Amino acid sequence: MSSSNDYAVKPFDPEIQGPEDVKALPEERLPELAEAIREVLINSLSRTGGHLGPNLGVVELTIAMHRIFDTGAKDRFIFDVSHQGYVHKMLTGRWNQIHTIRQYQGLNGFLLRSESSHDCYGAGHAGTAVSAALGMAVGRDLNGEDDQHVVAVAGDAAFTCGPTFEALNNISANTKKFILVLNDNEWSIDKNVGAIAKYFNRLATTDTYAHLHDKAATFLERVAGKGIRQLARKVEEGAKTLLLHNVIFEEFGVRYYGPIDGHDIPTLVHTLEFLKRQTEPVVLHIITEKGRGYEPALKNPGKFHGLGAYAVETGETPAAALPTYSQHYAQSLVKFAKADPKITAITAAMPGGTGLAHFQKEVPDRYFDVGIAEEHAALFACGQAVEGLKPFLTIYSTFMQRAYDMIIHDMAIQKLPVRLCMDRGGLSGDDGPTHHGLFDIGYLRHIPNIIHMQPKDEDEFVDMLWTMAHYNDGPSAIRYPRGAGVGAKPKAEPTLLEIGKAEVVAEGSDIALVGLGAMFEVAEKTKALLEAKGYSVTLINPRWIKPLDKETIERFARQSKVVCTFEDHVLHNGFGCGVIEHLHDAGLKTPVARVGWPDEFVEHGSIPALRAKHGLTPEAAVKKIQSHLGDSAATAGAEDKTTLSPALS
Repeated sequence: MSSSNDYAVKPFDPEIQGPEDVKALPEERLPELAEAIREVLINSLSRTGGHLGPNLGVVELTIAMHRIFDTGAKDRFIFDVSHQGYVHKMLTGRWNQIHTIRQYQGLNGFLLRSESSHDCYGAGHAGTAVSAALGMAVGRDLNGEDDQHVVAVAGDAAFTCGPTFEALNNISANTKKFILVLNDNEWSIDKNVGAIAKYFNRLATTDTYAHLHDKAATFLERVAGKGIRQLARKVEEGAKTLLLHNVIFEEFGVRYYGPIDGHDIPTLVHTLEFLKRQTEPVVLHIITEKGRGYEPALKNPGKFHGLGAYAVETGETPAAALPTYSQHYAQSLVKFAKADPKITAITAAMPGGTGLAHFQKEVPDRYFDVGIAEEHAALFACGQAVEGLKPFLTIYSTFMQRAYDMIIHDMAIQKLPVRLCMDRGGLSGDDGPTHHGLFDIGYLRHIPNIIHMQPKDEDEFVDMLWTMAHYNDGPSAIRYPRGAGVGAKPKAEPTLLEIGKAEVVAEGSDIALVGLGAMFEVAEKTKALLEAKGYSVTLINPRWIKPLDKETIERFARQSKVVCTFEDHVLHNGFGCGVIEHLHDAGLKTPVARVGWPDEFVEHGSIPALRAKHGLTPEAAVKKIQSHLGDSAATAGAEDKTTLSPALS
């Protein structure tokens, strides 16, 4: 496939440079605009990858919102998660940049306040939109800006998230003007689960009493004209209700309207115009198709929620050269669970991304998807552990942050053997700062009663999972990267690892390199460069973040002139800090150079490009190490910011 740089985005005539152009477009051309947007998205994302399905589902909604409201200086749009914000970007001056989405130095795959004045709130995790929007509405009220409108757009999956309900509980008590659009497509990343998903499905498909149906039709006729009276027949098969009473939103004091067809632009425009005039909080329930307009995405919504490059004609993606860590995880856990009836698997709406869809198929009675509810997932796992089960709580590192209190208060204090399996531990590349798993060492290593590890390759990964399955003295955690590893095929039978014992791969006398996890390969290459310069180099695979193998670290610190640690994590409170702290406590003054990510939120882009920029390369590591050895030439190079990133300072 060609790169995104040589792709010319297909323009729309007249050119859409901002929301004012959407407003100026004749109404009969709005469907044409919707199709043009879909064509650009399908072709652009085939090169860059991205969240295609969610954006194809909100094309008409986004057009209608920009037709009625004024973002930028006045009105506010808050998209939950904001991965469905590509259409919004295209309509707010970024049409010709959409081919750079998720590419290094291109548009971010989520909304960023720093990217555009039209992006009033950044996001990347679910369940934030309603609370943030309510805060903005209260700010508007207190500031006396009565003509400003705040519109929150949340998918039905957001309503499995605790913060959304916490916000709903406060809306009617805090503001009189608030619009919530419930975008109901029955999917988050995978099929939605639980009572809330079933509830929304009933709203969308239950026949109402005749007088309520007539009331709904009268409402639509008033706002959209007599020709729209039969719209009820268009809203999913069998759906006749356009205005329902006694639904859960009304119990929260929020007036409910819907469900309506989320792909009918005239109805969306006229309904939003009507809701804009209301003086009470309202929710508009729309029914949409995730992946609308692209057959492969309609057939496989889970895959096309977010994916890499694909063939436009078929939707096929290139076959991976190696199995991913997620695939190894699922295959291993299935094998363990079939031999041990105590093992369970828990995910928070991520069966596909974590690989647990395979576990669901093979061991369905011990598979649990709790929806986007990480706090509940953690407590749920604790309850299972109390009853003697062996729960493997499988959540991305960046999302595990939400369960931090539960890890301390419920797992660690009670020494409950919950297994924390943190996928995407380390840089997540093109997903950007909201998805990089660069903080879990820092938020776990100071907690008593917990052990934490990271494998250097796939074979060691399975050994660690096996070790976790047999560890019952408290919570255990493992971090592992997105995608494939180095290709080390796991053994037929895994090995139990000694808790807190590192692997010494090579011994030397000048420099000790300690390469944690995915950065072990960088440490290996650094070793080769140093040895080519005549240095004698030790190479250590630490395996354990906590407990640290203090004996091994001390031994080689005593016989080396410098120790260098490598980690796919921020340097502050990271693995290298643990090494420095121990050597200080042991009274050793051996200098420690650290290779890791800087004290900033790292942008999106390819992992090689970002490592090169921030100094996580063998070449940068050599310069840093030589500066500690008193090599004046290397020191001068290390001080040159064009060759060595402050990340190594």
